[in-house]
Amino acid sequence: QVQLVESGGGLVQAGGSLKLSCAASGLTFSRYVMGWFRQASGKEREFVAALNWFGSETYYADFVKGRFTVSRDNAKNTVYLRMNSLKPEDTAVYYCAADSSIVVQTSAADYVYWGQGTQVTVSS
Repeated sequence: QVQLVESGGGLVQAGGSLKLSCAASGLTFSRYVMGWFRQASGKEREFVAALNWFGSETYYADFVKGRFTVSRDNAKNTVYLRMNSLKPEDTAVYYCAADSSIVVQTSAADYVYWGQGTQVTVSS
């Protein structure tokens, strides 16, 4: 079955950096749009970043532009989220997700597979 497993979360001070990874199995990874979403306590899940099959097109939420970078390695079936200049408001559970469409979507409803999430906590 399809599995998405995130790793790399943790506790970091404001201004610090983290790199999240999401390892996929059970699907033809190179034929899936991959996205990152986050959900803070008491809030709805929100789009963070996504990229197309080849990683040639990337999309970001306005609140992470210039700070986060999404990338993928199709040979390793892995998608990454590099997070720099972290802020306390970036604290959330971060999820990776896979979408079988060709067009990159930013709505969580369009993604069919989800990981279990990894906690990112940014202290002030």
